[in-house]
Amino acid sequence: MNQYALVTDIGGTNARFALYNLGTNELSAITKVLIAKDDVLLTLIKDYLHTQSVIVKTACIAIACPVDDEDVISMTNNNLSFSRSELIKVLGLDKLEVINDFTAVSTSIPKLPKQDLVQIGGGEPNLDYPIAIFGAGTGLGVSHLIKVNQRWISLPGEGGHTELPMTSDDEDLILVQLRKKFGRVSSERFLSGNGIVNIYQALLQINNQPVEEITPDMIVKKALSRSCPLCLQTLTYFCTFMGRFGGNLALTLNTQGGVYIAGGIVPRFIEFFKNSPFRKAFEHKGRMSYLVKKIPVYVITHEDPGLFGAGVYLQNCLK
Repeated sequence: MNQYALVTDIGGTNARFALYNLGTNELSAITKVLIAKDDVLLTLIKDYLHTQSVIVKTACIAIACPVDDEDVISMTNNNLSFSRSELIKVLGLDKLEVINDFTAVSTSIPKLPKQDLVQIGGGEPNLDYPIAIFGAGTGLGVSHLIKVNQRWISLPGEGGHTELPMTSDDEDLILVQLRKKFGRVSSERFLSGNGIVNIYQALLQINNQPVEEITPDMIVKKALSRSCPLCLQTLTYFCTFMGRFGGNLALTLNTQGGVYIAGGIVPRFIEFFKNSPFRKAFEHKGRMSYLVKKIPVYVITHEDPGLFGAGVYLQNCLK
């Protein structure tokens, strides 16, 4: 068995590549590439491997889209697609695994060091129960872990495309604006980078202000500096909706093993997130509030849990 495997984490905006040492569980040669409209995954991989001095025969492609048994995989939030059989043939692989990006993130969790986690409320996890994982980035990823015969099994899904309920008249007004724009409004329309912009622009419309083009980073920056009340309101709503969505996941499978937040957005403002209405919304579950209150939530601060999880997934397959 070759010592090194190729692992990737292909999101809607960035493609990450690394070598995973199957002997030491370590990542190396981590490279991030901004995905262009006409990029071809095979070409990106070949370019990456060309810069490395090792031969890989094993690979795991973690990618942000539904993964089925079809040969051709096409992404949800960009134009990237690829053929499994072509990758195996051209790269000379003995083994190729293709998994959802949040399957990779979830697979990393049992192996993540404690220093890569920040706990937000709740008590101690009960690892005889399932674990929920979700995260906002370009999209909204969701996965679960369940324990079967003392082994954690990842349950992939597309939970980010479910609907997010509103619980107040003020929130209803935001939903009305987004419904005008999208028709059906999924949770991802709120809980993603574009979701932050959607909330902000909806608030502009509600306040009879002209809609302006703005980036999620700028909204977050202005919110954290308290220089824009509407940006602060936007980020507060985002944290509230994250809590509500996470609490829904916790109830769905009674995830007393914990709820983990991944993705590139929340780790940018951990302190704000801690002091936001997130935990209150997470626990606000009526007759089931007593159950959710004891469930711990962890923000994953590891820089590349998708890459790390892809490596762990491969390791599990090779056992």
